Amino acid sequence: MPRDLAVDLGYTHASGNPVHRVVRWGAGTRAGGWVFSHVLRRIDDVVGRLTKGRRSAPGLLAGLEVLDVTTTGRRSGQRRTSHLIATPYAGGLALLGTNFGQAATPAWALNLEADPRATLTYRGASREVVARPATPAEADEVFGLAARFYPGYARYRQRVGQSRRIRVFVLEPV
Repeated sequence: MPRDLAVDLGYTHASGNPVHRVVRWGAGTRAGGWVFSHVLRRIDDVVGRLTKGRRSAPGLLAGLEVLDVTTTGRRSGQRRTSHLIATPYAGGLALLGTNFGQAATPAWALNLEADPRATLTYRGASREVVARPATPAEADEVFGLAARFYPGYARYRQRVGQSRRIRVFVLEPV
């Protein structure tokens, strides 16, 4: 078993260049969150096809690394892959179900609640993981770590407020 899932995958985040920082700021606004929640997946699919999977839209636009997280659909039983930004945390990785600060909980988070087994793929390397809900203290810590490389997470949390619970998962290797 790998000592540290993030290290094993080579998964890290850089501070980004000035353009990346502007995009990160804009994506964290209410309008930016709405736009990205509606178009980023399609843009990311195009970027992935054009670069043969070597690049992602969040990587190009904001300098953020993206993992493919494959879960099992809670209703369909079908495998579903989502492009997500993870936070290195406590020898593993953590995922924040912010959905760009939108009202709805993302489907991948509901899928992980129903079946915590998932497959992570990053730069061609895949790892089987189990997701567990973060404790409230862990969730606070993960949000703090995530806000260091993407300040939008803190704004999403504030914007969502009490309207819904943002799911935070800690991923551990199988």
